[in-house]
Amino acid sequence: MTSAMRMGVLALLWGSGFLWIKISLDEGLTPGWITFVRCLLGAAVLLALAYGAGQRLPRDRGTWGRLVVAALLCNALPFLLFSVGEQTVDSGVAGVLNATTPLCSLLIGLGLGTERPLHPARLCGLALGFAGVLLIFAPWSTGSGLMTRGALALLGASMSYAAAFAYMARRLTDRGTAPLALSAAQLLTATALSTPALATGGRATVTVTGLLAVLVLGVLATGLTFHLNYRMIAEEGPTSAATVGYLLPVVSVTLGALVLGEPLTARILTGMTVVLVGVGLTRTRKGPAPGPATAAETGPTEATRPGRPAPR
Repeated sequence: MTSAMRMGVLALLWGSGFLWIKISLDEGLTPGWITFVRCLLGAAVLLALAYGAGQRLPRDRGTWGRLVVAALLCNALPFLLFSVGEQTVDSGVAGVLNATTPLCSLLIGLGLGTERPLHPARLCGLALGFAGVLLIFAPWSTGSGLMTRGALALLGASMSYAAAFAYMARRLTDRGTAPLALSAAQLLTATALSTPALATGGRATVTVTGLLAVLVLGVLATGLTFHLNYRMIAEEGPTSAATVGYLLPVVSVTLGALVLGEPLTARILTGMTVVLVGVGLTRTRKGPAPGPATAAETGPTEATRPGRPAPR
């Protein structure tokens, strides 16, 4: 498989996650159940891969304690918020908002003092990124839904990812646990943390289509993408892997329009473009960094990078 083909497969599997969430919701599953099953199936895939690679789960209490925080911020909470958000927001728009995670990471880095001062290009990128979000939701339009529960949940998911990356970079990475085993342990922890959400949302009749959608979401769009993203980083470097992150909104918007008939308006397309240009500008470098790199610098794919901070 060529590099371009591998990148395309990863972007398709990863970016399709928003579609599978939407289908699962439409076919009777609640956000709590989607989150739980997604974490459980993803953990099962990674456990099998870790076992096949001869990697063991961490055994010290300190690592498991840090995994609780990482799993909450990087998996259980954002997975739940994306499912809640997509109850009222299109899957394509959810994918675009996921791309704002590096912008939130940049703001957190500035607040913690781990980020260099912004030079004009990065400052422009930050402004453009959030301008693109405003363009997508158009708060000046009647009924645009900017302040709805769903829209705020999606933005909260991106901020949760950003907080997770800052924490993981400081407290969880490079501590001796093999990457696949660490990722499996993190999703196992997230499964336990998401269990209380099963009691929320009431009861609904779940269709076979809904079950198949959440199966694909957990196995392919969560577990397998963790593994494929790690392989791409290991074999081709972080630059190639980061490129996939810029394809995710394109995949989510395209699938939402083709499969679910979601509106593909000029405003949404323009907003998506502005967001991605803004994120790209924030990744430009000028001089040496004063501290460890943040997720904003390493690109949108970091969320699933095993043993590293990352967006989705």
